[in-house]
Amino acid sequence: MDEFDVVVLGAGAAGLTAALAAADAGASVGLFEKSSLVGGTTCLSSGVAWLPDNRYAREAGVADSRAEGIRYLRSLSRDMIRPGMAEAFVDGTAEVTEWLERRTPLHLSLVPGYPDYHPEHPGGKPQGGRSVEPHLFGFDALGAWADRLEGRPRRMMVRETPVGGGTGVVAPDEADRREAQRLEGLGRAMIGALLKGCLDRGTEPVTDAAAVELVQDGDRVRGVRFADGSAVSARRGVVLATGGFEWDPGLVRDFLRGPMSYPATVPTNTGDGLRMAMKAGARLGNMREAWWVPVCVLPGQSNHGEQAVHLVLRERTLPGSIMVNRDGVRFTNEAANYNALGGAFHQLDPGSFDYVNDRCWLVFDARHVEEYGGFTLPPGQAPEWAQRGDSVGELARAIDVEPATLEAEVTRFNAMAKAGDDEDFGRGRSAYDGFVGDKRHYPGAASTLGPLERGPYYAVRLHLSTLGTKGGPQTDVDGSVFTVDGDPIPGLYAAGNAMAGPTGMVYGGAGGTLGPALVFGYRAGRAAASGGRR
Repeated sequence: MDEFDVVVLGAGAAGLTAALAAADAGASVGLFEKSSLVGGTTCLSSGVAWLPDNRYAREAGVADSRAEGIRYLRSLSRDMIRPGMAEAFVDGTAEVTEWLERRTPLHLSLVPGYPDYHPEHPGGKPQGGRSVEPHLFGFDALGAWADRLEGRPRRMMVRETPVGGGTGVVAPDEADRREAQRLEGLGRAMIGALLKGCLDRGTEPVTDAAAVELVQDGDRVRGVRFADGSAVSARRGVVLATGGFEWDPGLVRDFLRGPMSYPATVPTNTGDGLRMAMKAGARLGNMREAWWVPVCVLPGQSNHGEQAVHLVLRERTLPGSIMVNRDGVRFTNEAANYNALGGAFHQLDPGSFDYVNDRCWLVFDARHVEEYGGFTLPPGQAPEWAQRGDSVGELARAIDVEPATLEAEVTRFNAMAKAGDDEDFGRGRSAYDGFVGDKRHYPGAASTLGPLERGPYYAVRLHLSTLGTKGGPQTDVDGSVFTVDGDPIPGLYAAGNAMAGPTGMVYGGAGGTLGPALVFGYRAGRAAASGGRR
């Protein structure tokens, strides 16, 4: 049986950070990944990390503070952030970013101007300052590992994309340079840099290694057993960083607060760490919550053998679009952040005892298509699979909605859009609403408010999905897992989406998943390396 000081399960952002932190502290580290590829859902993401009171904001002259970061999290917490976790997260930002800059190949910089997701709340930042992203990373540095990451190459930074405030266009000479040097940005850049740090310290991931059971000696966790029957020993600790449970239908049914379909994550996220922790007697927390996001399916396309989806963000934010439910009426601010929309989709009608907004359509007009495109298509092109009608009434019949209802809803919205004020749901009033909208009119309501007046009209069915669940074993601020009685399970740690989310139901801003993953992955790795004596 192989022996290590620390065993880390999972090679996404949290797992790689934990492994790198433990190795940097002098521990021998075994790093094991269930998939044949490393990086997990982080590789599919923008790679942005939300870090309050960070050094990059200060260097850019953006005012922020520990007190403001904690006040903001508390203002949104609904009492679901456990004592000490918000403070540990905000306080850990400085230590983690300093360590990343000095001791690892991962270097970060500010995404300029990206507002918090609830910027008008106490401590929020309407002008941004808390979302950071990785620098471009050269994949030649990874050698044979360069082709063993999830996802596909994306040679841009978030700040260059429409979602991050850019145009989505890189000058041809610069694009050629990035191609020649195999420079990538976004999530794969973050994973590539963290992986390079692990490889530099002699920690090489073992792939196709699905962990199924913790090996315990009394209460203490001493190692891990894998699906193939092999096992490894951990002298100081095991870190669970196996992701969420969104691909396990039974766990989704038992724990999540409402409907969720078509997860926008890697399908290996089936709750392996959760099951192991439960068998060890762990106390669970935040189990009803996920990182919610509306998506549409991409007909005829697959990802890892599962239905491919498109995250619907910009399309519902741009002018000339509205979201309507099965009755053909609007039910929310379409431009709100994607996680907050989970609450709108989960509205349960007490009379029908049904989720009235679960069947939902994004409706948009010809001008929206001509100016913006969308759904992976350029301006002027609408998806062939979208429902279409020459009039609003014809479109209503195509999506099985009462024509008079949809016509009245569009008429009312058009009047409010022309007046520049959404009286029904406040679309355009928040600094966040129009940030990924029409930048010609940002800041201002016109960046997201615009009438639907030109046919043909289109409708795309939306589904509430997730970027990962965020419930799991409860931990202390250093990732040590608790029993149901509140005592630590010696030798067991958790980080990332495998732990009870340290920010509760809060999605603070762009990168709200990866910020805590970096901070608590680092803390768990260091604590495990010390045998719990941090």
